[in-house]
Amino acid sequence: MAKEKATITLDRAKAAAARDLLGVGSTSEVIDVALDRLIRAERLRADVAAYQRVPPTEDEIDLASFGDISGIGDDTDWEALYADDLS
Repeated sequence: MAKEKATITLDRAKAAAARDLLGVGSTSEVIDVALDRLIRAERLRADVAAYQRVPPTEDEIDLASFGDISGIGDDTDWEALYADDLS
């Protein structure tokens, strides 16, 4: 993705605190992370609002319950399996 320089006004203390929390070296990195998180959160908020606004139709309910979903769940301890990836 193309990046370009921008001039912004910000609270330097907040930027420094954010750099420390994220463990990044630049305010640009902080802003990039913040924008990614904001975009993700707002898309999720919009999706939730859309689902709450319109109840599902009978066809959508039928489609959601189509097929056997018993194989989806299993006894795998995924957190333990990928514990090394989290540390």
